Amino acid sequence: MAKSDLAKEIPEQKGSSVSWGRLKLDKIQATIILCGFYLFFSLAGNIAATKVTSFGSLVMDAGFIYSLTFTWRDLIHKQLGERAALTTIWLAAGFNLLAAIYFQFVVLLPAQTDWANSGGQAAWTFLFGILDSSGQGWQSVLSLQMRIVLASILTALLAELIDTRVYRIWTRGARKSWPQWTRVFASNAVSIPIDSLLFPVIAFMGILGTQGLVQMIWTNMIVKAAITLLVFWTIYLVPEKPIYEES
Repeated sequence: MAKSDLAKEIPEQKGSSVSWGRLKLDKIQATIILCGFYLFFSLAGNIAATKVTSFGSLVMDAGFIYSLTFTWRDLIHKQLGERAALTTIWLAAGFNLLAAIYFQFVVLLPAQTDWANSGGQAAWTFLFGILDSSGQGWQSVLSLQMRIVLASILTALLAELIDTRVYRIWTRGARKSWPQWTRVFASNAVSIPIDSLLFPVIAFMGILGTQGLVQMIWTNMIVKAAITLLVFWTIYLVPEKPIYEES
């Protein structure tokens, strides 16, 4: 990509606003959009992860939209600063936990007879009920959704916090002058393997066999790496200088 072409892709920043051509956003709008999409990717990914899918020999949960959080975190870090990125990571963890708790409450609400007879209550109990007696051992205590949420919170906090640290290192010293896409690849190269290894083990151990679990781990790494290759260029959609200065 030529330098002149790259410059055209980087939005112009004037004062407290961000401008993409005719589209101008103030810093509050930019914050809402960046953080809002991150929260959406996180929440939607956790709910979709309750389904395990396969494409030939590739096995993974259907929450692959969550893979976008790694690169999107970099956009937040670049545009809003490190503290905003860390706040968004913790906020996403809190939202996911609150959503899971609310789902438990919904399961306990009285079910309409026809809806329950059609399998609605059984489906909700399996996915979101805090108590699922159909499993064995610890599986009888935590529902599938709750295990996924807890796995997501633990792995996301670890992976995304490490992602933040690596990105920060990549914006200091001599590396600061390196191409911006190297930050995305460097931070994702560390955080994606951690997330891909820990999440399936915590969320699906006992549900999937050893072979299925290993396939899911490798598939997660492959898919998340592929998504990084597809979206790494989005780092150029936001200005280099954060609209909120670090203290």
